[in-house]
Amino acid sequence: MKNNIKHIIFDLGNVILDIDYQLTIDAFKELGVQNFQVHFSKQKQSNFMDDFEMGKVSDYDFIAYAQSFCKDGTKPQDIIDAWNALLLDIPLRRLQILQQLQLDYDLYLLSNTNIIHEREYNKSVKEVCGYDNLNIFFNKVYLSHRIGLRKPNDDVFLHVLNDQGLKVENTLFIDDSIQHIEAADKLGIQTIHMKDDMCMEEDIFKPKV
Repeated sequence: MKNNIKHIIFDLGNVILDIDYQLTIDAFKELGVQNFQVHFSKQKQSNFMDDFEMGKVSDYDFIAYAQSFCKDGTKPQDIIDAWNALLLDIPLRRLQILQQLQLDYDLYLLSNTNIIHEREYNKSVKEVCGYDNLNIFFNKVYLSHRIGLRKPNDDVFLHVLNDQGLKVENTLFIDDSIQHIEAADKLGIQTIHMKDDMCMEEDIFKPKV
C-alpha cells in the first residue's frame, strides 16, 4: 500500500469484475460485425459509445444502433447477449477484501459503464454475495452513465474529489487502463496500474503470512 492513503477509488472492470473484451468482439462477429473494434475497444471507442457510457444514449437507441451494422434477423436480445459476453466473474475473495478495507479506508467505485452492463453484473453480485448491487462495499458508487462523466476526462476525477472532499495526496486510484491512470497521475492522485497479469487479491492486497 502506498503512503498516507485514506481513500481508495476502484475501477470495476478487471479490478473487481473480470472481463474479456475479445469475447464481445467475437460475439458481434457472429452477428456479422467484422470491425467492432472501430466502435468499441479498451483503448478507444466511437463518440456514440462515449455518449452511451455517459447516459446520453438510451439502451434502446444503443440496440438499434448495433442492429444497424449486424446481419439481418438480429434480435435485440442477440445484441444484449453479445454486449454482455465480456462480463465474467466477480470473485468472492475480492468482495471480502473490500469489506476488510472498509475498516481502515474510505472506498469509492468509479467505472465507465452503461445500463445494460450494470443490469447484468448486478446479477453476478446477487449470485456471489446476495446483495442487489455493489453499493454496500463502497462509501459511494460513481457510474459514468449515471453521473454523465467518464474517464479519462479530468472532470470525472474532480467530481469525485470535490463531492467527497478528498485530498489528492491521500487518495489512491486503481485502474486497468493506462490512459485513466495517466489522467489521475496528472491531477496528483496516487495510482496503481492493474496490468493484464495482475489481480487485486494477489498483487495489491496480499494476505498476511
